[in-house]
Amino acid sequence: MCEDAGLDARQSETVYWVALLRYIGCTGHAHEVATLFGDEIAIRAQTLVHDAANPAEVMRDVFAYATAGHPPEEQEQIVAAIKAGAHDWAVHNFASGCEVGDMLVRRLDMGDDVRDALRFTFERWNGNGFPAGAQGDEIPLAMRVVHLSHDMEAIARHFSPEQALDAVRERRDHTYDPELADLFLTHGAGYFERLEKADPWDAVLSLEPRPRRILEGDDLDDALEVAADFIDLKSPYMAGHSRRCAQLSAGAAALLGCSDDEIATLRRAALVHEFGTTAIPNSILDKTGGLTRAEFDRVEIHPMLTEQMLRRTPALAALNPVAAAHHERADGSGYHKRVKSEAVSTCGQILATADMYVGLTTDRADRPAFSRDSAAAELRRLVVTGVLDQRATSAVLEAAGHDDDHGLTAHRPKGVHGLTPREVEVLRLAARGLTTGEIASALFISPKTADHHIQHVYGKIGVSSRAAAMLWAMQNAVVA
Repeated sequence: MCEDAGLDARQSETVYWVALLRYIGCTGHAHEVATLFGDEIAIRAQTLVHDAANPAEVMRDVFAYATAGHPPEEQEQIVAAIKAGAHDWAVHNFASGCEVGDMLVRRLDMGDDVRDALRFTFERWNGNGFPAGAQGDEIPLAMRVVHLSHDMEAIARHFSPEQALDAVRERRDHTYDPELADLFLTHGAGYFERLEKADPWDAVLSLEPRPRRILEGDDLDDALEVAADFIDLKSPYMAGHSRRCAQLSAGAAALLGCSDDEIATLRRAALVHEFGTTAIPNSILDKTGGLTRAEFDRVEIHPMLTEQMLRRTPALAALNPVAAAHHERADGSGYHKRVKSEAVSTCGQILATADMYVGLTTDRADRPAFSRDSAAAELRRLVVTGVLDQRATSAVLEAAGHDDDHGLTAHRPKGVHGLTPREVEVLRLAARGLTTGEIASALFISPKTADHHIQHVYGKIGVSSRAAAMLWAMQNAVVA
């Protein structure tokens, strides 16, 4: 499309990165979407092929997903509640996704053109998008190209290229820029033919703008921290999980005398070991009760998905022996390969133990956090029963401070970046997804006081949404 539209190199480069990064903020509002619709992955897949500039078409599925499984009398109440608050909800959540996406893209050192275009991810040509209702040429050209190309790829894949071209005709001049729509109608059949023959992975890499950026050393570590935060934003109960695992695993590996290269590999593997959880619906990740067998089956595949994601790139594939083994157990009772300790490297055993310790000492949807001592006792019990490796467990517990209580995770900061201790408490609870009322109850204060604290905290750290506050808290070690 860029070639046929006669765009220059800079414009084409912006389109390239915008197309790849358009949904980088999606984990930031996954929890909120799932709270209303259940399986947020399923509804996103469904709405990919809808005319997002036609509210009636979008709302049809919104009502269907939100009322699924509810008796008729509840369905009427749900529909009425959605109609009353849909606009404000959409503005808030799409703004949240854009805010989080911008924070992550800025850390990836993308140019201002890319960042500016991504602010319009959910806007539409006719002004029926969100959060600002921008329309026409107010939407940067790069995003107008991506709106059209993303929708057409999804419709052609789910239905047919012919239906995609029909959609362009129907949506011309209200969903899509009419000039770009006409361009697509002229050349679209050829685009689909080329796309069908291409391997998307290889094609995308070959099109990467030059000079290409090769990430090594600290630059690679920084990028993997962005990936870790993107992953952990998926659920309020995962805030800072990957960073904590990386820190604790590296400390344990040093205690066992691992080499600098081994420690670097372990730390990087820990940062991305949960990549596969991005494919698990938040209706499962954030479920307050026990999981069904079918739900746990979906959870069990996430290490396999992590492995599949990382193996595409040689530098990241080298992390797989550690990253993909984080749920294996010494006695073979883990997943997804169910191998015993002799088939897992020392670093893999360290990460598996650190992942369990961090998980136990963190609040989860179905239980409060274990105390540090209770978590240590549970790990020691699992060593006795043969589930965990003794050497790796001893090192993780020592790194966590269970010998001298001065380990890597023994204490949290009392106040950071000008926040009072009370404001830090409020920030942590907000990052976990608690409502204003729930924060008030947890801290034994009035909802009005809680809201005052929340707004004050947001003002101090320069954010406007829960997801952005959670991301800031992870970057600044406030949640750990």
